[in-house]
Amino acid sequence: MKEDVLQIRWHGRGGQGAITAAKIVANAAFVSGYKGVVMVPTFGTERRGAPVLTSLKLAREKIYDLSPIKTPDMVIVLDASLLDEVDVTNGLKSGGLVVVNSPRDPGEHDLGDFRVATADINSIAAEAGLPQGIVNTGIIGAFARASGLLDQEELVRAIQQEFEGKSPEKNSRAATQAYQNTLIGDNK
Repeated sequence: MKEDVLQIRWHGRGGQGAITAAKIVANAAFVSGYKGVVMVPTFGTERRGAPVLTSLKLAREKIYDLSPIKTPDMVIVLDASLLDEVDVTNGLKSGGLVVVNSPRDPGEHDLGDFRVATADINSIAAEAGLPQGIVNTGIIGAFARASGLLDQEELVRAIQQEFEGKSPEKNSRAATQAYQNTLIGDNK
């Protein structure tokens, strides 16, 4: 695989919207000029609450490799309790970024030598008026702030488009508040 392909792995629980979050970021990336955008959801017999993951690859040129990600540049974690159940950093490249839905400071998470960013997405989503457990749009805001890859406004437009007719303003508010309240730890 080419070095210019950015690989992002999303970890969540069934029902939290990890796959929808990756899809929204994929759409925003394509509109922002990424010609190569590949989202590869991993499905099995998952049920609500069970760990799920999806892969998202971004590149400025077309991508022909449709396989799941084994060595991500970034990992997005929609539920901090997964840190105790799944090795979310498995295969993460040296210096990689981990974005976690967590009320704790980045330095409080023992994730090795990786960069860590946190935001209390559960509280932010509730303040935005979203149902309990719906954290996908909030984590998009934290991803935008921590990664600096995509423009926050473009992501908000993609969120509004995805949720047209289904509370786009609440979802946009969650992403914006998460963007503003994301804590980024020091490089280790």
